[in-house]
Amino acid sequence: MSRVLRTAATGMLAQQLFVDTIANNMANVNTNGFKKSKVEFQDLLYQTLRTAGSSNLQGTFVPTELQVGNGTRPAATQKIFSQGEISYTGNPLDIAIDGAGFFQINKPDGTIAYTRDGTFKISDQGFLVTSDGLELEPQITIPDNAERVEIGIDGNVYAKLYAQEELQNLGQITLVKFINPAGLRSLGQNLYEATFASGPPQIGVPNEQAFGRLLQGYLESSNVDVIEEMVNMIIAQRAYEINSKAVQTADDMMNTANNLRR
Repeated sequence: MSRVLRTAATGMLAQQLFVDTIANNMANVNTNGFKKSKVEFQDLLYQTLRTAGSSNLQGTFVPTELQVGNGTRPAATQKIFSQGEISYTGNPLDIAIDGAGFFQINKPDGTIAYTRDGTFKISDQGFLVTSDGLELEPQITIPDNAERVEIGIDGNVYAKLYAQEELQNLGQITLVKFINPAGLRSLGQNLYEATFASGPPQIGVPNEQAFGRLLQGYLESSNVDVIEEMVNMIIAQRAYEINSKAVQTADDMMNTANNLRR
């Protein structure tokens, strides 16, 4: 009976992680550039009570094995980097990536993080920064006499300066992509960092070489599908109930065995 309890417990723990992941997806349904996660499960090791091909008392060979499983375990939580809905905001410093790529963000420790959130602001020094004040890389500086800012689909940033007719080029926003974006590590604050699994960042120009284009005045929404997450929540809840029922059944069977009388 102890095997039943342990096996059912692994199922309950696995479904608890499933629900935790769904809850995080639902909590970030309105987070710009957020990418949903999915949980992947694996079955645990099996105890082989009889191997296939072994002979029985009649001298024949059994065609199948006799095995007992030991439950399940979470194998991975994978980020799904599908495109989120792009919506118009009208803010000239909002930038959406339509296609593949990540913005590069300078962290306080000097390392580079990556994001799909294009909600940028202007710092007191004129730099383009995130909502947390982290600078965009490469650095773009907006002059204090700029009347308007224009950002092309190729990442070139222009400013119309006071008393000047021609637009001034302020630099170009570049993007990076990874051979395995699912290998990126989530840091919070809408940021990711590269890992060995993601591969090194490949820097490129927007709207070229399979990189997405930039859309000024737009933002990419979360790719969380609320209906899908609600269905997954129901599935996880029912699976949890079934595993808890197995625990209760095993307990009833042990109680019956303990109360046996001659």
